[in-house]
Amino acid sequence: MIFFTVFIRSPAQRSCTFTTYLGDMPRRAHDFRGLTQPRRLILLRAVHQVPGRRAGELASETGIPLNTVRDHLRVLEDEGLIRVDTVQVGTAGRPPVTYHPVRDAAAHPVAHARIEGAHERGRLLRAITPAEASPLDEPAQRQLDVLYEHLDDAGLEPHIDEASLTFELAPCRYHDMIDEDRALVCGVHARLVQDVLRQSEGPLALRKLQPFVTAHQCRVMLTRRADTAGRADTTRTAGPSVTTATNTSGQRATPAHDAGH
Repeated sequence: MIFFTVFIRSPAQRSCTFTTYLGDMPRRAHDFRGLTQPRRLILLRAVHQVPGRRAGELASETGIPLNTVRDHLRVLEDEGLIRVDTVQVGTAGRPPVTYHPVRDAAAHPVAHARIEGAHERGRLLRAITPAEASPLDEPAQRQLDVLYEHLDDAGLEPHIDEASLTFELAPCRYHDMIDEDRALVCGVHARLVQDVLRQSEGPLALRKLQPFVTAHQCRVMLTRRADTAGRADTTRTAGPSVTTATNTSGQRATPAHDAGH
């Protein structure tokens, strides 16, 4: 039995709260876009770092059994987070495949369908809620629609403030993994935010992912690409760099992931 409680403030300040009761049901592989499994995050990071490798190479690098690697990669592909290319080797038998990040939504039908669906749902939301003057143009609205759904589907319960281009994320469903490898979890999420924004083709880009601004809240801060002139190209190949964040008590906290330094 599942109970949903949904609160919508406005198109400019969306918030959704889900109260869920699942009893003792096991979590499905695709829940939260498949991102709550540590090995899956390790493989996703490896694909981002060196695109174009085969499953055997990824298994050797990560130490994960090959059959398990194939299962995890299948989930990531089904979610539109990676894509597969077939390598033509000119020999008999099944041709090998290589794995790549999804940079262009047109290259992956799932990613394309997610973007179109999110944009349509965002349009309907704005049509049924009281009209407010948005500070954003249509391409930026489209990007926020898509990013909102990605973060929500990942279980991060996003609250948008369009005026400041900020997403507040709480609570984090990745605490167990963060205790073991915080840089892995936060780095993968920062890269996915960059990819989602790029796939939806608009003026917005990731400025900073700031983990744990409070004990139970993280923050994604966006900016317009014109504001990051001269460094936008670095996000195409390099992963998000790490700076140091400060929590509300003034002490050093979890590193924040900046785009493009």
